[in-house]
Amino acid sequence: MLQRIFKPSAVVCLLILAGICFSCKQANSYFLTQGEIFHTSTHIKYKYHKDLGNELFAWLDRFDLSLNPFNSKSLLYKVNHNEAVEVDDWFITVFNKAQEVAELSGGAYDITSAPLVNLWGFGFEKGPEVTPKVIDSLRQFVGYQKVRLEGRKVVKTDERLQLDFASIAKGYAVDVIAGMLESYGINDYLVEIGGEVRCKGRNPEGKSWQIEILKPVDDRSGEILEKQQIITLDNAAMATSGNYRNYYIKDGKKYAHTIDPHTGYPAETNLLSASVRCPDCMTADAWATAFMSLGLEKACAVAEQLPDLEYLFIYTDEEGSLLERKSFTN
Repeated sequence: MLQRIFKPSAVVCLLILAGICFSCKQANSYFLTQGEIFHTSTHIKYKYHKDLGNELFAWLDRFDLSLNPFNSKSLLYKVNHNEAVEVDDWFITVFNKAQEVAELSGGAYDITSAPLVNLWGFGFEKGPEVTPKVIDSLRQFVGYQKVRLEGRKVVKTDERLQLDFASIAKGYAVDVIAGMLESYGINDYLVEIGGEVRCKGRNPEGKSWQIEILKPVDDRSGEILEKQQIITLDNAAMATSGNYRNYYIKDGKKYAHTIDPHTGYPAETNLLSASVRCPDCMTADAWATAFMSLGLEKACAVAEQLPDLEYLFIYTDEEGSLLERKSFTN
């Protein structure tokens, strides 16, 4: 269920130039709804003649029942536990996009990696102790080609296969809420869920919405908020994936949350963060994760072939200096 609390995003810092505490009762009629879904923060700001908080929470609660892996009543949870269910349109949309990105990335992005993600301590279930033997055993039922949709039913080649939508569901939730707002005729809004953002129109000061991309500094607390770049969003979405927040150190070695489906191990790369801007947040979310798995050179090569997609990759050179490669125009 959606909780009406708010925690700052660990990945993207929003620069809402009029301020988050802008009063809903003032003349310009901007409203703020904030809470939590999928164990992450939600922040929705929009211009309208009344507060739509209850309607927004109702939509997010419905979304939670579709794609939340932690909710035992959700469709995704039931699919992962091999219950006989028919999935809804939201599930189908996310599944199809995930399979598309998996194919275009050569399998670097793979929603069937859930057992490996859990194994390394970054998933929705606690896995066994990490050993090469366990990794090899789990890889036998990891692979996006091993699952498909037949109508509204998910068909697996192995019942141990599990789906992990963590790298795409938040982005799609942003799109769903943006679509809901537009159905009310709202054309000035910002929707942010867990650092994934979609904006349209103007902020309370009459300017374009601006999003701050943070410098990828190792900091699991999320308290270091150094600015790397400010991006303008107007009728566009952006998502950022990085290995500088969600990681742990064991025996002197850093293990980050991006798992390479081909090896079963955390991806080893000098790419620290990948930010993607495109028309919809679901696509941006999935590709940001895929690029982190691909690594810098392959990510650049793939990104240049994708229409309507801009990127900002932050990486380190051999001396440890932070560098950028980007196609962002502003």
